[in-house]
Amino acid sequence: MSDNQNILVLVSAGQHPLSGRPRRAERDAKALEMALTQSESAMVVFAGDPQSSAVREYLGMGVSKVNVLKQPEGADTSVALVDFVKSQQPQLVFCGARAEQGESSGMVPYLVADGVGAAVVPEVVDVMEQTDSHVEVLQALAGGQRRKLRVALPAVLVASASAPEARQSAFTKARDGLVNIFEVEVKMDLEQQGWEWQPAKKRPKRTKTVAAKASSRDRFKAATAAPASSGGKVMLNPSPQEAAEAILSLLKEKGLV
Repeated sequence: MSDNQNILVLVSAGQHPLSGRPRRAERDAKALEMALTQSESAMVVFAGDPQSSAVREYLGMGVSKVNVLKQPEGADTSVALVDFVKSQQPQLVFCGARAEQGESSGMVPYLVADGVGAAVVPEVVDVMEQTDSHVEVLQALAGGQRRKLRVALPAVLVASASAPEARQSAFTKARDGLVNIFEVEVKMDLEQQGWEWQPAKKRPKRTKTVAAKASSRDRFKAATAAPASSGGKVMLNPSPQEAAEAILSLLKEKGLV
C-alpha cells in the first residue's frame, strides 16, 4: 500500500432508496474503499451540512478526518468542490457517479476533471497499479466484461456499481474521527429553486406492436409473451468469481437487484 498524499475522495450524503433514511452514498463509499487500498492517508472531502450523519459513517470506514465544505441546502455544491480540488491539485480523485438525492446530474466528476485538467475514467472496479506518471485501472463493461486501462495522471476515477463493497462503518471510529469544517464561498442554485419536484414513476414496458387486422389471440400474445432473449454471453469454464459477477451484472441490468 502506497502512502500517496495526492489522493482525494469526494463523498456526499446518500439516501436509502426505500426508507429515504440518510446514509453514506453507496457509490461514494465504494470509491473511498478503493482509495483506502491505495493510501490510508487519502483526503476525504464532503460538501454540505457538517451535521449530516453520512459524515460520521465515512469516518467509521477508518479515515482519521473528513474535510467538510460547509454548504446550505439549495447551494450548488459542485462549485465549492471544484474550487477545493483545484486548490489541492491531487493526482487521483475518486468519486461516485452521481448523488443519491437532489439534482443527481452526474456532472461533478466531469466538472472537477475540467477544473484540474484531468482525464475521467467511469465504471472503475479496481486500481491495479499507480506510478508518478500514470495509473492502471480495471473498468467494468457491459455483460460482466472487464478492461484494463492505463491513464496519465491526474485522473478522476468514478466508482462502478460492480466495484467491491465498502467495509462496514465502525461506531468507535465514526465517533472519534475528526470533522474539519471549511467556511467556503456559497453559490446558490437559483435555477433549481424554480423546479417542481415529484417522485419518479416507473415507466411501463413497451409491448410488441401487431397489425391492425390481427386476431384477439395475436394481440393478447403480444401483450403478455416474454420477449425473446438477446445479447447473451457464452462463458466457457468460468471461475466461480467470474460466474458470480456475470450473474450479478445481469440481475442488475434487468432491475432485479
